[in-house]
This record gives sequence, C-alpha cells and structure tokens, in this order.
Amino acid sequence: MTRSGGVLQGGRMRRRRRTPVVGAVLVAVALAVAIVLALPGQSHDVHAPASARAGAPRRASLAPPTPRRPVYASVWAPASRRVTVRFKVPPRAGLMWDVRSGQVLWARDPGRVLPIASLTKMMTAILAVDSRGPDVGVLVTKQALAYQGSGVGVLPRGRRIAMETMLYGLLLPSGNDAAIAIAQNVAGTVGRFVAEMNDRARTMALACTHFTSPSGFQDAGNHSCARDLALLAHALLLRPRLARIVGTRRAALPFPIKGGKLWLYNNNPLLLARYPGTDGVKTGYTEHAGQCLVATVRRGGRWLGVVLLHSPDSGLQAEKLFDAAFPAPPRRARVRSIH
Repeated sequence: MTRSGGVLQGGRMRRRRRTPVVGAVLVAVALAVAIVLALPGQSHDVHAPASARAGAPRRASLAPPTPRRPVYASVWAPASRRVTVRFKVPPRAGLMWDVRSGQVLWARDPGRVLPIASLTKMMTAILAVDSRGPDVGVLVTKQALAYQGSGVGVLPRGRRIAMETMLYGLLLPSGNDAAIAIAQNVAGTVGRFVAEMNDRARTMALACTHFTSPSGFQDAGNHSCARDLALLAHALLLRPRLARIVGTRRAALPFPIKGGKLWLYNNNPLLLARYPGTDGVKTGYTEHAGQCLVATVRRGGRWLGVVLLHSPDSGLQAEKLFDAAFPAPPRRARVRSIH
C-alpha cells in the first residue's frame, strides 16, 4: 500500500531518502538567497513591497510645505508698535495698518461686511489706469449726466474729456458722473464694467467685496470690509498715476469750457486740514454707509493707513489714530469731514 511521501512496510511507514541531487539543489538555492541579501543597496525587509525588494530606490521623505505668504492687512504688528485708541462712539469697523508691510496696528471688526459708498471708486480707478492711457478721450454720455449724488457737475454732453481729467473728477470731488463715463469707456456698458470689477476683486482675493456700480452710490449689494479695503488702497497706491491724484489737494486741469481750466478740490478731510504727511486716499458717504474714509500718512520714514467704515466723524477719528501712531504733529486748524 503506497501513501504519499513513503512506503508502508511491515506496518510501519518508512520515509524515502532524499537523493544527493535534491540536497545539492537546496544548498545552491540557500547560497543564492544569502548572496542576494548581502548585496549593497538591497532591502532586507521581507515585508517591503516587491519593488523595494527588487532594488528600487526608496521614496525620499516629503519636504515640509512652503508656508503661504501672510494675507495683507491680516497679521498683527509686534505689540510695541500697536496702537490703542478709545472712541466714545467708535466706527462700525476699521483698521490701521502699515502700508509697506501690511501689518495691523489697530482694528475693529476688520472682516465685517458693510456698505462702502464711494470707496468703490478705488476699484473703478484701478481698472481705468490698467486699461487706458492718460490722454484717451472719454465720451460724456447722456447716461453719465443722469447721475445721482456727488458729481463733477460741469461735464459737457457729447464731448470727450481726457481720461486723466476724468480720474481727477472721479477721485477728488468723487464724481458719480465721471464714474459712469469711465465705466462706459473701458467696458462699453456699465454692466460689463461692474462684472470686470467683481472679476478683479476675485483675482485680488477680496473675500468680503462685491460691487453693483462703478460709483458706490447704490448701497444694496455694494459692500466690502476694512481688511479688503486696505489691500485695495495698497493696490491703488502702487500705481503712480493714481497715487499722484489721490495725494492732490486741488488741481487745475485742461477742460473744454470758458477759460479752458477745471478746478477740482479733494474731499479728503485730512488733506483739507493739512494734516502732516497725508497722501491719500478716498472718502465715501451715503446715509446707509455713513462716513467712510481710507486715508494714508507718510511721516518720519513710516507709511501708515487707516480705514474707517460708518464713522461718526471720519476725519477726527482718523487723526486720533494717526496721532497715537506718530509723534505729535504741529497744531493746525480743524476742518470737518466733507463728502
């Protein structure tokens, strides 16, 4: 009777002897395995993947992720540089920041979304200078002359006014008529221009910001926050044409009227009060938005900015913040905010 692996003889199972050939084969296999394991650069981990056991190079450890650049106007300055100011009636939101570094020195609800009135015109101006030269003629249309709120007021219908003159009219007296004319010149229609404004806001990562007009006269749906407005002001100041305009207290510009000159005056209360070092940027007011202001001041090698939204007195509160951050300026006459 034969069973697998042996022969039954005399009632006992006797194992077959391994032949010398089989033994030699086993020895050869063992030697081969030992040689392979001893080779340099091989994985000795029997649990390693097949590719690793076959000699594939091990995957290098992942480098730490590159840290993201801090969002402008979102990181606090060192404690020694921060500003502490108390207001009897504070603005609904505000921010004081270092224009160069973006570091925050003071803040009140900087991410709160609020209507921004004519601060909207900062974006209108940026799109205009990014697409049009200073001498491009801007047609004064019937729609531009049907504006509401503040305006240049003397734009002649059917005439073309140089873009640079229109920008002064947009940013100094906060002309809603200039805003409409510029929008039509850049994009063909006001609607398409507003779409471009919102596209640019997304590109700039202005998370709080949405526009419904080039002027800001309409409050519904036209909003931002102090942090976004600091970034928007910084972008404006990086454009020399606009930085020059917003730092101007008054300007006499070529204009197709009797005398050939148009005189425009800036509404910025700090410029009107000749607050030392003031070089911009923009005012805004509607009943719903209240007094709004973005102002910047350079003094003693420092360049600081303030955003105030729905302030009871934007000029006075901005001065109080700058006074706390800078050495005491010379005495000067107070001029109340004008919008």
